[in-house]
Amino acid sequence: MAKQGSAKAANIFDVARLAGVSHQTVSRVLNGMPNVRPATKERVEKAIAQLDYSPSPAARALVTRRTRTIGLITPGAVDFGPASIAMHFNLAARAARYSVDAVSTVDSDPALVRAALEGLLRQRVDAVVVVVAYAGALEVVRGLDLAIPVVAAASTARRDPRIVSIDQYRGARSAVQHLAELGHERILHLAGPAQAPDATERVRGWRDELAARRFEVVEPVHGDWTAESGHRLGLEIDVAAGDAVFAGNDQMAIGLLSALRQRGLNVPEDVSVVGFDDIPEAGYLYPPLTTVRQDFEALGRQIMQKVLVALEEHDGETSDTPLPTRLVVRGSTRASSRG
Repeated sequence: MAKQGSAKAANIFDVARLAGVSHQTVSRVLNGMPNVRPATKERVEKAIAQLDYSPSPAARALVTRRTRTIGLITPGAVDFGPASIAMHFNLAARAARYSVDAVSTVDSDPALVRAALEGLLRQRVDAVVVVVAYAGALEVVRGLDLAIPVVAAASTARRDPRIVSIDQYRGARSAVQHLAELGHERILHLAGPAQAPDATERVRGWRDELAARRFEVVEPVHGDWTAESGHRLGLEIDVAAGDAVFAGNDQMAIGLLSALRQRGLNVPEDVSVVGFDDIPEAGYLYPPLTTVRQDFEALGRQIMQKVLVALEEHDGETSDTPLPTRLVVRGSTRASSRG
């Protein structure tokens, strides 16, 4: 039995963990579905009794009733990429006449992501969409086995029918290729957080393009996506006239531009800089920022398309191929001064 006075009620994930089964299996037992082995059902029922788990009537009806509501889990930080994905998904859901219940969480903590998901399940959402900014949330998505569709927006080298993404890897390679074609042979990288899948894929693309060209690889330094971290790292990195820097996102590139000016290095005369995202301000910086554009509107539509196919057998494309990026060349890059 649960401890008296316990501050936290057990949820479906606790039951699944104790019984050693999937969340979907617990859902099947709760809803009296026949396709559960007797021994498994007994384990689940014992776990329910031991944890004193009491699902709401809404949760029991989850697999048989429709609310035309989709649960959306987003990262707590208001970064441009995740915020843009959430906005365009909301627009796509509205166009399909679905409402969205959104909750923000610290997605680097799997326990908090699971708690957010459990809260949405209790509200009888028809599907769940997770915008992944850190590896913790991606681990949760890959471990889910629910009776409703789950779709994630996440960057990963491994294909998964539940995941939609923009091709961070090829986007990063296009940035490095551009700099190499300008004659830069020493291309540094200010990367995003080490646990961020977007950052991991951009580092992988940067590294592979350098390797393909037999260029020197200086290990990347990691920021936190903010202009402040780009500025701090820009003051610390070993950069000189003739080099180039690929920043993990446009915000860090903004901080980098300021740091290079403080160091007496002109962009692009001395150092070329490329960002990633193409934020609305990118074209109005000094100099205007060369960057890699992501199509967040298309990603929002693709997420909703996957949800519709799962819920309504909706006709349409459900490819797992990542959406392409586009290099936008502006004034922050030019031919190497060493050329």
